[in-house]
Amino acid sequence: MTTLTTPTDTRPAAAGAAVVVDPATLPARPGLRDTLTQTLALAGRSLITMRRNPEQLVDVAIQPLLFTAMFAYLFGGAIAGGVSSYLPTLIPGILGQTALTACMATGISLRDDMDKGVFDRFRSLPIARIAPLAGPAVADLVRYAIAATLTVLTGLAMGYRPGGGLPGVVGGWLVVVAAGWSLSWIFTWLGTVARSAQSVQGISMMVMFPLTFLSNAFVPVDTLPSWLQHFVTWNPVSLVIAAVRDLLNDGQVTWHVGAALLGCLVVVAIFAPLSVRSYARKV
Repeated sequence: MTTLTTPTDTRPAAAGAAVVVDPATLPARPGLRDTLTQTLALAGRSLITMRRNPEQLVDVAIQPLLFTAMFAYLFGGAIAGGVSSYLPTLIPGILGQTALTACMATGISLRDDMDKGVFDRFRSLPIARIAPLAGPAVADLVRYAIAATLTVLTGLAMGYRPGGGLPGVVGGWLVVVAAGWSLSWIFTWLGTVARSAQSVQGISMMVMFPLTFLSNAFVPVDTLPSWLQHFVTWNPVSLVIAAVRDLLNDGQVTWHVGAALLGCLVVVAIFAPLSVRSYARKV
């Protein structure tokens, strides 16, 4: 017979008897400081996993080089008359595409951990509900930083010379990392509502391809049909790419930068609470 006790009654509980729990014995809800500490601790766990499984970084290490070279040499002559003329358009586009592609892994990894029961253990701990979700998202900042850095370095090796100089490159790099982190909350939410890691991957691909290719990443917007231009102009990925393009090529903080950062905040404000609520129901 299992012994269940309360602070005022130490007698064994009878089978089927109701158990009275004193609220004073329940763990206090973590405050902001505790939530940040727990998030960073779980981010450290994810970083250790990346270090022990370096194949998780293959996509962000290989894809920027592959896509930059492939698109530059395939479409450079047809769209801009040459590779060097196409790089100012292509490099910001690849940066936006790479950030979106890299953040897909967040939802897939999350769903995989949930299927393995890792998050059952997290829920049994007195930690903030958002910490198991925000921790991996923070750790994935490393992935976005690697992807953005390699894309810029590949462009430089191919002859790209950013007109914005070092400040413009740093500014564009920060916008890409911020965009990748905010968009990862969409895939985090998908990871909590989908039934398997495979379904997360399939849904993510359906989201990624329209957002990436129906954008200003690879072709000028004014070459598209008029009915498509409206969608492309307000595509959130297009806003991020336009902001990065203004920073890298011109070194200017335009309204595109403000719109992109505002869009990132809106995405986090919507999908972070949805992710936490769905996670609380699932695990």
